[in-house]
Amino acid sequence: MPSRTYEFVQLDVFTQTPLAGNPLAIFTDARGLNDAEMQALAREMNLSETTFILPRDPATEAREGKKVRIFTIEQELPFAGHPTLVTALHIYASESHSNSTKSDQITLDLKAGKIPVRFTTNSKNAGRNRVDGQVFGEMRQRDPEFGTILSREAVARVIGIAADEISSEWPIQPVSTGLSFTIVPFRNQQTLSDLKFTYAQAAEFLKNTGANFFYFLCPERREGRLEAQARMFFYGGEDPATGSAAGCAASWMVQHEIAKSDEQVLIRQGIECRRPSEMYVRATREGEPITNVRVGGYAVEILRGTVVL
Repeated sequence: MPSRTYEFVQLDVFTQTPLAGNPLAIFTDARGLNDAEMQALAREMNLSETTFILPRDPATEAREGKKVRIFTIEQELPFAGHPTLVTALHIYASESHSNSTKSDQITLDLKAGKIPVRFTTNSKNAGRNRVDGQVFGEMRQRDPEFGTILSREAVARVIGIAADEISSEWPIQPVSTGLSFTIVPFRNQQTLSDLKFTYAQAAEFLKNTGANFFYFLCPERREGRLEAQARMFFYGGEDPATGSAAGCAASWMVQHEIAKSDEQVLIRQGIECRRPSEMYVRATREGEPITNVRVGGYAVEILRGTVVL
């Protein structure tokens, strides 16, 4: 049986600095791979997620968007934040190399639905042929769904901290913009930085509440600008940046009037695991509903390679 070759690129996401942020592998043309092979390749890459681009004819892509599938080392995901953003950034950079009239928006066709990503370049030659940290991408996520508010005492017990370390000013609440996260507001950043936590200690609790993960968040307004420090732990350890959770956090902050409608908030994550990341988030409040949830950031390409099967 003849061998098959598949090209991939690896990028660092939510950073402009190589070897920071959240790494992701992208298979740039996954046609011919079956589900089991995609899952096996995601395990081989051994990153939090790997994406697979499945090119289609131009007319279909213009109508339906770019078809992309997202896999962790364990399973396929309907949606995830940093894979969506950086896969779109990679497609944008690749297309800009051969198309001088490139669009400033690309839509990805994911299992969770169509996700548009818009681009702003920092210079005339930014992002030509490779993702270079000079193109800002901002994806619009699905409108949020808010779950039932959880007990501060119960959550504190599961996390292993005193209840008064969790802010009593804002609720602990599951939020989903395609993937559900329970937002847990911390009272101060030092407590959040010092937190010792593993996903296993909360897995059963999270399963029973219908959320996938905790997203620990400490918002703080400094000199008029709202910033937040965040941490997220999953079965693979600590995540340097969680774009899907950042969209949930943006929705939660606007819902509970921590952030103003359309105010851009900088979320810093990954500091404790030495992969500092920056995510720029905002959401719109139109009367009661929260809508137009956006998560943005930069990325840099770090390597290219070929897999032979």
